[in-house]
Amino acid sequence: MSKKLIVAEKPSVGRDIARVLGVKGRGEGCLTGDAYIVTWAVGHLVSLCEPGEVDERWTKWRMADLPMLPERIPLKVLPGTKDQFAVIKNLMLSKDVDSLICATDSAREGELIFRYIYQKAGCKKPVERLWISSMTDAAIRQGFAELKPASYYDSLYESARCRSEADWLVGMNASRAFSLAYDAHLSVGRVQTPTLNLIVRRDLEIEQFVPEDYWEIRATFGMRTAADEKRAGGTAGLESEEMARAGRDCQDYEGLWVNPKTKKTRCTDPAQAQAIRDAVVGREATVTESKVTKKRVPPPQLYDLTSLQREANKKLGYSADKTLKLAQSLYETHKLITYPRTDSRYLPDDMKPRIAAVLKKLPPAYAGFVESPELNWNLKDKRFYDNTKISDHHAIVPTEKTADSSRLTRDEALLFDMIARRLLAAHYPHYEYEAARVVTKVGEHAFKSNGAMPLKEGWRALYRGEKADDKEPPLPKLNAGDTCTVQDAAVKTCQTEPPPYHTDASLLNLMENAGRDIEDEALREQMKSSGLGTPATRAATIERLIEMGYARRRGKTIVSTEKGRQLIAVTPQQIASAVTTGKWEKFLSDMAGQRDEDARAAKSARFMEGIRRFSVFLVEAAKNGPRVEFEKETAKPRKRAKPSAPKRGRRTGKA
Repeated sequence: MSKKLIVAEKPSVGRDIARVLGVKGRGEGCLTGDAYIVTWAVGHLVSLCEPGEVDERWTKWRMADLPMLPERIPLKVLPGTKDQFAVIKNLMLSKDVDSLICATDSAREGELIFRYIYQKAGCKKPVERLWISSMTDAAIRQGFAELKPASYYDSLYESARCRSEADWLVGMNASRAFSLAYDAHLSVGRVQTPTLNLIVRRDLEIEQFVPEDYWEIRATFGMRTAADEKRAGGTAGLESEEMARAGRDCQDYEGLWVNPKTKKTRCTDPAQAQAIRDAVVGREATVTESKVTKKRVPPPQLYDLTSLQREANKKLGYSADKTLKLAQSLYETHKLITYPRTDSRYLPDDMKPRIAAVLKKLPPAYAGFVESPELNWNLKDKRFYDNTKISDHHAIVPTEKTADSSRLTRDEALLFDMIARRLLAAHYPHYEYEAARVVTKVGEHAFKSNGAMPLKEGWRALYRGEKADDKEPPLPKLNAGDTCTVQDAAVKTCQTEPPPYHTDASLLNLMENAGRDIEDEALREQMKSSGLGTPATRAATIERLIEMGYARRRGKTIVSTEKGRQLIAVTPQQIASAVTTGKWEKFLSDMAGQRDEDARAAKSARFMEGIRRFSVFLVEAAKNGPRVEFEKETAKPRKRAKPSAPKRGRRTGKA
């Protein structure tokens, strides 16, 4: 009886699939059953060949041999996993197998892993694709009920292949060229170099920042409304204690002096600031403007991977890499969340019944929120449910499986809590408050006061105890025409501050929104859907910069090293610019959604031709770059070392 061969990306995933399908027999590197054989990769088993494996001339590093532009880059089996590849190849070609099911991760990289194995094995058998967003038993069964032909995902593979070959052409040529030119081990890439540039630019901006002094004048007003005045008028003859009692209903509030020219709360002259302070203390003041606006703040959007990494960095201090590993464990090992490597913050409309089941099965710690009459079981908000905003995967949410906190590490539990609360918050009402804006004048001087009065807690009930970003003290009820007295005023010396050093959170934000700060409006609009790398690769890019010695962690911040700054100084703007890579990522993203085969082939050819031209440009830029001497390294990088050391370069003069 012929069988179907299922190829998963990892052994743990393969075992879960086998258990759901009732495949229990044990084989070498696989599990066997009556209808299925389940096997697995161990991540990448096949990769693009090294330059020396493509052409023997390229074994040695010589500037004369650059650029390297092979017509095609052949595949090779990775030495460390060749035994498992042999298992999969034998199964693919076995007479007992008549078709295959690709069950690698449902994303661009997972597609590439399977296709490379399939090609290297020389298999021609028909393939179906398993596409799931969670590892629960129900999701696996549903996925097998909805298998699609592998050809449906050809555009995703083509995008992944182009990305892989582009990284090879740009990375191999640029890294060799700059290493040879500067006699140093230098790694240059289309994602890591512009990311490094973001760090270097911020560090230089901080170092070159010149602080400027300014002064704030803050006045404290003792409020006296018209009613207070009337009451005060009837206190004549009362003893001082009674007079004090009559004034207890008065409320104090503060205001900042507003510069009439700049409309900012800053004074640039200390003498003027002191003069204003002296002129207003003890004086009568009048409320000239009092505006109260009712405002509603909707719940925050659901998480994609990048937003989860950013918030985990801010709230919990986790690096992007740590958050990804924790999320992968919650998904793969504990099966408590949906696929984490997603770039979508929305859910499909048909998931509403399933989300209701998820909410009901949240752990007891969330029971109070689930059972609250505030929770909206019939959510119809396009900010959360929108079929048009779903890419390969939907937002990260908990699964129907009830979490057992005793089986989670503290870090896993904290990350799961963030994801669970975010889903609950989406089903709660808006937070409502009154925003008050008051202008109080003392003679010619105006003071501005802002305040907020909560009206309806709404979704913020999920986050009691956390510091709110927009928290402002409440103001007393004031009307235009109310009078008060300046009880006190103080001058505070302040300084302008440089921007903060980058953290994982701020870097991820800039990587996700590459090009948003460019001035060209048309180009900025064009790059809305682009970014540096993908949600799945951004954490690894940051870690790679640290591994290469281009950046380092300093507490919670990430700063550039001298080596990193030197590299940015010698690389051309085109490779250091987030705009360039952002354009490429947008092109690859568009290619992944292209269903027409001819159009896809044309896009692929155009993209790769552009990459080849760019590789030639980078080699020439290295040959003709500025004179800089990199510090000699005493040890080679621990990972991904080059196959041979670069020859001594020609230009190593002082910068």
